[in-house]
Amino acid sequence: MATPAPAVKKIYTGADSFGCSLKDSLLAHLKQAHPDIEVVDLGVDKYYAIAAAVGRRVSTSSSSSSRGLLFCGTGVGVAIFANKFPSVYASLCSSPADAVNTRSINDSNVLCLSGASTSPADAAAILDAWLETPFKAPCPASGNSPWPAELSDFLDASLSEMKQIPNNPSPGCAICCVRKHLQFDPVDIMPGAEMKIVRESPTSAIVKFKAGSVEPAHHHTFGHDVLVTKGRKKVWNVDKKEEYELGEGDYLFTPAGDVHRVKYFEDTEFFIRWDGDWDIFLDEDLETAKVVIDKESNASE
Repeated sequence: MATPAPAVKKIYTGADSFGCSLKDSLLAHLKQAHPDIEVVDLGVDKYYAIAAAVGRRVSTSSSSSSRGLLFCGTGVGVAIFANKFPSVYASLCSSPADAVNTRSINDSNVLCLSGASTSPADAAAILDAWLETPFKAPCPASGNSPWPAELSDFLDASLSEMKQIPNNPSPGCAICCVRKHLQFDPVDIMPGAEMKIVRESPTSAIVKFKAGSVEPAHHHTFGHDVLVTKGRKKVWNVDKKEEYELGEGDYLFTPAGDVHRVKYFEDTEFFIRWDGDWDIFLDEDLETAKVVIDKESNASE
């Protein structure tokens, strides 16, 4: 069943120099065909500036009865920039069918039109369809029939989900954002470790180790880059007789074949990238590694 939309009471509008003629024509149509709608004309500016001006007002409006109407040469540019604002669903429409579809499916609240390719008569028909179509109405995309129950439920849920996407950006770095919803798998050969491969060959993964964990001396057939995103660890390059203490933000490259062991002092996470498929070859057992690390720790005290 279509969800009745609140009557549109206010429209914020604007255009760039390529869309201003169509804007003026359509505002005359609005005044005649929809006299109850208040029109706030923000004038003419660069397409990204006017789109931001309209998008910001629709985004921050306390009323769902406020919408936006934008014009540029193609209608694409204003749609892109208006959609940067939370809870703005700007749609470029070139026909009344487009307008009905986007209102029915997307609950579009900003209409974008092309000043270069849409005539005033066609624009008026598009605008009327967009204003008069409620959310979930039968539309060309539904075969002009009511939406089936499962799709109707999906559309209902989409409204709240769409609002959450721009309003709740994941904090922190891009790697942490990628990691947030991943399911990690235990690394059986390394107690205390979990890993999620996020790309195959060249391969990237996000790895977690619990505080106190030890990686026995081992090597790989590939060189690998490591970027620590959380925690603290120490790496011993056995072949080169070098050691490195790494904390959040630190980077280390280990060449192919170099034998190395690792101790984790805190719960630690890192991003690792290597060429080829994942492999690992142990050069000592876990107990031996712990003894070697303990001896070094005692010697340094």
